[in-house]
Amino acid sequence: MTFKFFDKLSRNFIELLNDKDDYNVIIIVKNEKSFTAHSNVLKCRSSYFCKELKNIIPDENNIKTITKPNISDKTFDIILKYIYGGIVDLENVETKFIFDLMVTVDEFEIEELTKKLENHLIETKSSWLKSHFSLVYRSIFSGNSFKDLETFCNDIVAKYPNLIFDAEDFTSFQESTMVSFLKQDDLQLEEVIIWEYIIKWGIAQNSTLPVDLEEWNKENFTTLKTTLQQCLPLIRYFHIPGTDVLKKIKPYKNILDKQLWEDLNQYLMDPDLPVKSIILPPRTIFVQELHTHTTEPLSTIITYKHVAEISSWIDRKSSTYSLTNTPYEFQLILRGSINGFTPQTFWDTCHGHVSTVVIMKVKGTEEILGGYNPLIWDANTGGNWGITYDSFIFSLKNENIRNSIISRVKDGDYAIWNANKTSRMMHGPRFGNDFYMNSSNFKLGDSCVCPDCYYYEKPIRNTTDYFSIVDYEVFKIIKKTS
Repeated sequence: MTFKFFDKLSRNFIELLNDKDDYNVIIIVKNEKSFTAHSNVLKCRSSYFCKELKNIIPDENNIKTITKPNISDKTFDIILKYIYGGIVDLENVETKFIFDLMVTVDEFEIEELTKKLENHLIETKSSWLKSHFSLVYRSIFSGNSFKDLETFCNDIVAKYPNLIFDAEDFTSFQESTMVSFLKQDDLQLEEVIIWEYIIKWGIAQNSTLPVDLEEWNKENFTTLKTTLQQCLPLIRYFHIPGTDVLKKIKPYKNILDKQLWEDLNQYLMDPDLPVKSIILPPRTIFVQELHTHTTEPLSTIITYKHVAEISSWIDRKSSTYSLTNTPYEFQLILRGSINGFTPQTFWDTCHGHVSTVVIMKVKGTEEILGGYNPLIWDANTGGNWGITYDSFIFSLKNENIRNSIISRVKDGDYAIWNANKTSRMMHGPRFGNDFYMNSSNFKLGDSCVCPDCYYYEKPIRNTTDYFSIVDYEVFKIIKKTS
């Protein structure tokens, strides 16, 4: 039989840490804050300290000093208490602090605590990891310790590649990171789009390359080819449609091996003829099963850049949030192409939801229009106006639309209309007389009433005609937790 008394042992060692008489190590951290410790304890608990202390010559008092100016006193205090007592108190600390603590603990080669913090973040802070994805991805790939987080992040990259490719600092990622993206067989992007992102990244690494491709010379193409030498073999060229090959690949054919370009042209003309180049298999595209409620910020219309822009409008920010600090999660609750386009479907699905964004893509123009309702969609009223001065309607910029437009409500008494039971057969979401869904031929349209009856600041289209849509979505806006 074995008796174990770890609680008492932990308390005794914490008392030893507080003993200022017999220490023989001083650790100085940020802002010249110093901690005292005992070399034997540090060496037993951390291989980092074991190696570091061997290389330090003690002073005349037999004291060894270690300086770690990039570590805060709060972080090191937690690490030192773990080393002595095996206890880590993370009550009332932000997720960012836990993440930074994990990275620092890894520097001290304390594997047990590193793994515990890593699993804690994955299991309880996945939303934060996604919303700070760029920071997380950079940190974990700088070393080789966070295998579980690496797996978690690779899965996120595969499912939601725009978290990386649309990030503001995308072009500053290391080559090894780009290679890790391209090696993923389940990356959920069209191959030609992947190609465009890689070209964008490669050009950004060489600031001297001309902006106008027509001005490029042989040396310019050689420079880009050298930069992308690890990435180019990982593109699935033979799974890019012929029209995209001509439009997107051909302008940069000089960075491809001559044999590959010849084989690609031959393959497009006759796929049955043998080629000398290696044909990589197509990437696996998942078939997403969409339920009425989903926890993933998933959209077929908007990107994460759009999410950041709408979030900044909600908070009335003068500048747009970056992708790494967007404070809201967009939770999909309805998609027309899956749930249906009838106004009644909207009310059945969105009734009771507070703080929502309605988004749609216009058929024929690719315009992305929408509106934000901070109030509840209430299907139990006899028909009334929801009063608010925080709602707005908008048009989002995309490949075809140069600038976004936001139009805030100017008459808050007529901001949002909750239709009565009879009207719900005809009218879906409605923002004043300015923007609404009408069941006639399943169209959505701007109001056709006189300008004096507009309740929002300005039009978001250059016409008040009704229009058809490709699809529309409704998102519940949720504040992210730290």
